[in-house]
Amino acid sequence: MNIGWKILVILMTLIAPNALLIAAGQNNKANHHRTGTENSTSPVAEITEQKAITIAQQHFKGRVLAINQKGHTYRIKILSQQGTVHTILINALDGSVISTH
Repeated sequence: MNIGWKILVILMTLIAPNALLIAAGQNNKANHHRTGTENSTSPVAEITEQKAITIAQQHFKGRVLAINQKGHTYRIKILSQQGTVHTILINALDGSVISTH
């Protein structure tokens, strides 16, 4: 085995465990970002977009124009059959209606 291969094997042996530690650290950061807490290991339960739409359509019947999530809030725009656009804010954690207009 020439010197180049030996160096490559040594470097791979040294780098591989560190790469796993870095990847594990990135995974923890992703979980932290998702849950919003540093010490929590269990993710925060959120309702789905479809559930949020169902809740919004219980207040205003019509076609969904848009749904956006910012933080723990879904913002849903619904076009009624009369042509009125309604905006409903839904709490993404528990499905409660924050506001309608």
